[in-house]
Amino acid sequence: MIRNSLVPLPLAQLPWRIILLVTAITGFGLVVLYSAAGGSLRPWALGQGIRFALFLALAIALSRLDEARLKAATMPAYAALLVALVLVELIGAVSGGGQRWLDLGIVRLQPSELMKPVIVLVLARFYDLVPAGEIRTLRAVWPALLLIAVPAAMILVQPDLGTATMVAAGGVAVMFLAGLPLRLFVGAIAAAVPLGAAAWASLRDYQRNRVLIFLDPDVDPLGKGYHISQSKIAIGSGGIAGKGFLHGTQSHLAYLPEGHTDFVFATMAEEWGLLGGLVLIAAFLALVWWALRVAMHAPTRFARLTAAGLSATIFFYVAVNLMMVMGLAPVVGIPLPLVSYGGSAVMTVMIVVGILAALDRSRHSHRPRFG
Repeated sequence: MIRNSLVPLPLAQLPWRIILLVTAITGFGLVVLYSAAGGSLRPWALGQGIRFALFLALAIALSRLDEARLKAATMPAYAALLVALVLVELIGAVSGGGQRWLDLGIVRLQPSELMKPVIVLVLARFYDLVPAGEIRTLRAVWPALLLIAVPAAMILVQPDLGTATMVAAGGVAVMFLAGLPLRLFVGAIAAAVPLGAAAWASLRDYQRNRVLIFLDPDVDPLGKGYHISQSKIAIGSGGIAGKGFLHGTQSHLAYLPEGHTDFVFATMAEEWGLLGGLVLIAAFLALVWWALRVAMHAPTRFARLTAAGLSATIFFYVAVNLMMVMGLAPVVGIPLPLVSYGGSAVMTVMIVVGILAALDRSRHSHRPRFG
């Protein structure tokens, strides 16, 4: 029987350092969005701030859950999101060439974003149930691959290559951390070559162009390679200390496309320079380090795998976006969490923070059992 699944949480027990850290990252992002709008709270900074406040409240609520409740909610949440992804395909709202949202009237829900933390939870739960003696057998592999492949394929159809990649990466990270034989991952990399050729044939033209332009953006610097070229110019022109707040040219003169979403780091780097970029990266690294510490001190297998997998999710978010805007990875539409405009990424990261805070708090009250 599950007891005290919703634990009272006095203010003193709130993870204030993490709350202050994510608030500082978001606050800096709001400053960047304010500047990107030409010195105005609208249309981006004000809405982003309101969304963050709501999702911060959600994260605090999630931090009150204990591990037993998280385990109990994992499979139902995964099943519900699969149903939501089917509904997206049937009746989803179309925007920007993709069918990724459910229009609920007061809000547009993107189920694929929620799948990022849930895929980690469901695989952590799966490997928590797998006996230690079977972890290196086929029975520990194919169900996990199926749990990953089904939502990833449904998201890829939308089409959303970036989110599908993130979901798959989060799931594979948990498989690796669970202790599966390294030869399986080496074999998977070897098999990726012919599978990659098949996947290339199934990509749409704009997705192929993203990869080709990543390999050589100078092929079409005023067309398909325009985003990456302008992003590099903005980052490079910022120098060490930047051009100064509200003094960016690439973003203010509309040379930099998507300067408030996918390429917000370039907008920031132009005005705040290398120093601003290093401070922001250091803040994200501090967040990932806290998540890893939660994993290292977790008392149960489920908590360890969940915390480690969620720390990988945050890391993938930041790393892929930074590589994308610097021309080190194809443009796959991954935003910079808490900084880029848009509620979906903020929601995902704050759910991750809330779950990590719950696991961090639960370990203090955990009592090991013997026998």
